[in-house]
Amino acid sequence: MMTRSLNSSASFSFASKVKDYFQLIKFTLSFTVVFSCVICYLLAPNIIGFDLKMIIILFIAGLLVTGSANAINQAVEKDTDALMKRTGKRPVADGRMSIAEAYIFAIVAGVIGVWMMYQFFNISAALLSAFSLFLYAYIYTPLKKVSSVSVLVGAFPGAIPCLIGWVAATNLFSPFAVVEGTSISNGAGWALFGIQFLWQFPHFWAIAWVAHGDYAKAGFKLLPGGRPPTKMTALQSIAYAVMMIPVGMLPFYLGLTGVTSLWIVTFANLFIVIQCVRLYISMDVKAARRVMFSSYIYLPVVLLALLADKIVLAT
Repeated sequence: MMTRSLNSSASFSFASKVKDYFQLIKFTLSFTVVFSCVICYLLAPNIIGFDLKMIIILFIAGLLVTGSANAINQAVEKDTDALMKRTGKRPVADGRMSIAEAYIFAIVAGVIGVWMMYQFFNISAALLSAFSLFLYAYIYTPLKKVSSVSVLVGAFPGAIPCLIGWVAATNLFSPFAVVEGTSISNGAGWALFGIQFLWQFPHFWAIAWVAHGDYAKAGFKLLPGGRPPTKMTALQSIAYAVMMIPVGMLPFYLGLTGVTSLWIVTFANLFIVIQCVRLYISMDVKAARRVMFSSYIYLPVVLLALLADKIVLAT
């Protein structure tokens, strides 16, 4: 009886620890980031077919790097996370995990993830991964309490995974190069980066609008000007959403994808613009939630549409 009780207790303890690590790496967010990385890898014109082994390796490496950055973020923001309802139950903030444990995990995961990028792909992908981790954990994270420019800074590590996936496939960084074996400019990879970069502004400002009370309590300055939600916030969301329209057309005009995805991406971009305009008109949390949920749907729809409509042109 006692043995069964001890086994049960150990199983519960192990399950709780696994759950804590899933929270530490912000698994849902990390999965979204790595999803973008993998899709952009598959979109590269020199990737023909579906190599499951390489996709799994890229996914694991990306998850380790992203998880490392998120673990550092939670260790740094332990006290502010504890102040907010939406983050108060995170393992470090709640005291279930020490700051030292979070940092040890972050170092081990980050080193292994970057090494995997180098070992299985190339040095460019590894360096981009390391740079993205550093920018998110040590520049964006502390900057959130200083200035709303943190959203601009954070948009770079948020979009770099697209570039990491592309560079892992092509080993090309310069937008002016041509992918070997094709006639497609490497600028197509930068276009994918641009789509995700611009998407983050209406997406993140909508989240910051909905959770403004929590963020303000923690001292975060995430909305434009570091102020509460204003017409200017909604107007800037519209501006970035409008910029997404021409950038979303670039994969087609650069010869990476076909006309079907052009229409799907354009429609998706117009839908985001409409939601941002509705936010400007209504100026309420309900409208901000519409922008937020629309942006959640936008990214997988756009990336999968581009992948399904991928074109490879021979030289």
